[in-house]
Amino acid sequence: MNAARGGSTLAAVRARGALRAVVSRGVPGLSACSAHGVWSGLDTDVARAVAAAALGDGDAVEWVPADPADRLRVLAAGGAELTVANTTWTMGREAAWPVLFAAVTCYDGEGFLVRTADGITGPAALAGREVAVQAGTTSAANLAAWYGPRGLAVRVREYPTPAAALAGYAGGGCAALVLDRVALAGQRAQLPVPGGHTVLAETVSREPMAAAVREDDPGWLRLCRWVVNLLLAAEHEVAQAGPGDGSRAAALERVAGAAGRHGPAVGLDARWAARVLAAVGTYADVYERALGPASGLDVPRGLNELWTGGGLHYPVSLY
Repeated sequence: MNAARGGSTLAAVRARGALRAVVSRGVPGLSACSAHGVWSGLDTDVARAVAAAALGDGDAVEWVPADPADRLRVLAAGGAELTVANTTWTMGREAAWPVLFAAVTCYDGEGFLVRTADGITGPAALAGREVAVQAGTTSAANLAAWYGPRGLAVRVREYPTPAAALAGYAGGGCAALVLDRVALAGQRAQLPVPGGHTVLAETVSREPMAAAVREDDPGWLRLCRWVVNLLLAAEHEVAQAGPGDGSRAAALERVAGAAGRHGPAVGLDARWAARVLAAVGTYADVYERALGPASGLDVPRGLNELWTGGGLHYPVSLY
């Protein structure tokens, strides 16, 4: 292994025997903890993939739940090596914090959860009403950017956690819950009667949610970036191979071999990619478990399809 290319962060993670990953305090489909203490979701599987590459064990993760306002603060202060907490990649965040975003994990946009009985069909109908948002997110700025040019406004009420924002909406004090649309599907599922609530069709912002690392270790940034890219590249290769378990297995072996050759140059061994794919599968597998029909949330892939399916994910070559 080439420890110099791997960087000091990789060495620290290995010395500890675990990756510390900042996650949200509970957004089903992205990062949520069960009653038995098991974390699941798209974000948590990304962390497991990094742990599998760096440590050989996808379960070697110490979860660090944080409020939206603290997701990057904890990372910057050295309390974690990775943030995967439905955090939108913005210039403002990279300018304000000593962090860099390694890779987009989920493309999304700001949406609105409303009571179906209220008959609200679009964001304009919420003008003048109170809406619930999470403090420390881009929601308030996104709302101002959408409503302001239209001569409209909403009254924003900020809550410290996802659970508090959902409770503020569920209690009837707010006419809508404003959050990324993917996250709204999970929040809706937690309500007593999910069918009584609707996620409006309109999206009012661009929200590329991404994994973040500290800016002081390019080797660790490189490692995390290529782990995420591997998941996408593996999905592409499997799709190109066609149906059949044999075709899938051959495609995954091919991808793992191609990526594995570069392992020693980034501080890993030649089996790193095989471990990642064994731990979490392809990006399609991760999405299906976290947000697809099997999850009970059934969030369409949409922008999170590969570019070949009309989405935005475009894996970089592993060769």
